[in-house]
Amino acid sequence: MKKWKSISCMCMLAGALVFQPLAVSADQPENSPGTPDQQNYKIKGFVDYEELEQRLEKIEQTSNGRVDVEVIGQSNQGRDIYSARIGDGDKVVLIESEIHGNEKTGTDALLHILQYLGSSNSTHAEKIREELTFVAVPKMNPDASELDRRGNERSWEEVVADFPQLEGAVPSWNYYNRSLQGDDYSDNPGFDVNRDFHPDLQYEPQPEDFPGSSSEPGWYIHPESQTIRDLYIDLQDEFGSVDTFIDLHHQGPHYKVGETNKDVTMSISAQFVPNPNSEDGAKYSSYADNYNYDFSRQLNVAIYNKLQQGNSPFNNITLYSQGLDLPGTALGSFALNGSGTVLFEVRGQTHSFGQKKRGQLVKTVETGLYAVLEGMADGSVYEQDPERYEDIPLTNR
Repeated sequence: MKKWKSISCMCMLAGALVFQPLAVSADQPENSPGTPDQQNYKIKGFVDYEELEQRLEKIEQTSNGRVDVEVIGQSNQGRDIYSARIGDGDKVVLIESEIHGNEKTGTDALLHILQYLGSSNSTHAEKIREELTFVAVPKMNPDASELDRRGNERSWEEVVADFPQLEGAVPSWNYYNRSLQGDDYSDNPGFDVNRDFHPDLQYEPQPEDFPGSSSEPGWYIHPESQTIRDLYIDLQDEFGSVDTFIDLHHQGPHYKVGETNKDVTMSISAQFVPNPNSEDGAKYSSYADNYNYDFSRQLNVAIYNKLQQGNSPFNNITLYSQGLDLPGTALGSFALNGSGTVLFEVRGQTHSFGQKKRGQLVKTVETGLYAVLEGMADGSVYEQDPERYEDIPLTNR
């Protein structure tokens, strides 16, 4: 990995380590951050690739050596993929954003947190830095981000050029070479990188494993997924394990909280593959000793509780769809490797919101992430009852 220049700015985020019981919130007003205006907005309010480089450089340079920024790989189009690391603790938290390039609130949230943890001398920030090693990848798929679309920028022919053993194989099922979600990939194809992961971190692509399906592992055929896998392995080698992995996403704008008429602000989840210790998860039995579903559920309960406090406008929180079998996702693969895993799915896409509501949604993500960082730092997350996860209302899609 190539070292980048050393990185923080002042941020006014602090907060007590307060955790409240699980509770379903009352109906929220129409100005809840989960309520989009019925129009499309430009994306210029979000951090683009050039600004990300500038922001990371400034965060590192003003952090008094606390934040270390590195180039950990390159995208298919040659853009650098950055990680930022802070803390000296033996508990590892790895968080990525923008594996889908049109899902951008997580990038802003991560930059705010890095800025605060890098610059603050508060006991709150010091506790997190002492107990945790926090590693953020704020823009995992920069090619897709610059195009403001889900898929990366890569053709099947480029894949075969990198993996000659795939000559004659059927392209993977997640190959986009048509119109999809409002984007035309016909002249500029790409892939859903979040289906390219495999729980066997040493896996090499084999032609018989194509085209595959959503309930089968991916192949690590893209430089973006390879970069995250290699970072994960490096952290495993250094610390023995990656305690927690969080993936930051967006979803549709009009989902409801359970059977209510309340618009979802954000969905969370701990479940991405069937439990390897169950009959349904028997195909993953070789990972049974690693899998820690209860810890994943504890993390989610801590997030839910944090977002229910007081009169928070961010408390329309639900569980994402359950009963999933998605081993090709980063979350599915890393869960099978022993990490506690959390999915964030913020409401709407990049064109769904004006600046004010975007800011509110970024704050929702920040608040949820602080629940994990604080809870792991002070140990309270390990005291959560994992069964309370089952009381979180489901998303009505």
